[in-house]
Amino acid sequence: MGRLRRFILLAAVALAAPAAAQTSRLDDILARGVLRVGTTGDYRPFTALDKGTGEYSGFDIDMARSLAQALGVQIKFVPTTWSNLAGDLGAGAFDIAMGGVSVTLDRQKTGFFSAPYLRDGKTPIARCADQEKFQTLAEIDRPGVKVIANPGGTNERFDRARLHAAEIVVYPDNLTIFDELAGGSADLMITDASETRFQQKLHPGVLCAIHPDQPFDFAEKAYWMAPDPALKAFVDQWLHIAREDGEFDAVYAKWFR
Repeated sequence: MGRLRRFILLAAVALAAPAAAQTSRLDDILARGVLRVGTTGDYRPFTALDKGTGEYSGFDIDMARSLAQALGVQIKFVPTTWSNLAGDLGAGAFDIAMGGVSVTLDRQKTGFFSAPYLRDGKTPIARCADQEKFQTLAEIDRPGVKVIANPGGTNERFDRARLHAAEIVVYPDNLTIFDELAGGSADLMITDASETRFQQKLHPGVLCAIHPDQPFDFAEKAYWMAPDPALKAFVDQWLHIAREDGEFDAVYAKWFR
């Protein structure tokens, strides 16, 4: 990233911040020289941890590196889990959570969200031979139907709020949960439409996304950060420029197309 682009970003934040503002999280990051990014490493294509090498990859991992470059600092990925995400953010374990984080009002209470970068919603994914059986929530919410979910995130919360007769099977490893589904451990999973499209590509002819263009609800993905206006202003400006100069589209094409 050129010096001019970074200057524009920092100038925009400076203009947005009150003149007499106290030291912000943005100031802390710049002084520290490190952006700490909390990520679960278990949600392809947004974030995935290779346990053999300890390296992270994914759409939001690439975007996190871009954000650190825009700030002119190094990056440190901080492991977290969906069930501990809010607590870790509140405790200051990291500056920003990136990795397919859905916007929720509960999360909004404790941190700031960036401008949303992806529209999404919950939809089923099942073995292709069974996809016609699970088109609606009424067809899913029946005795004998097993719905698999990863613990602590919006998928499990959606299932417990909407399903009362179906059995909810909680499986702890979100990186292998679709292999469990493909192998017959459950009948379907309800997750974000973006993830169902990606997993359908990874399991061609085995797993099929069910009406991902017409999900059961509305959701958006965004970056969730410490409640600091200066940091949010910088992140929003960086994201806006990335969308306008083609960087965002290039990273999106790499992971979703």
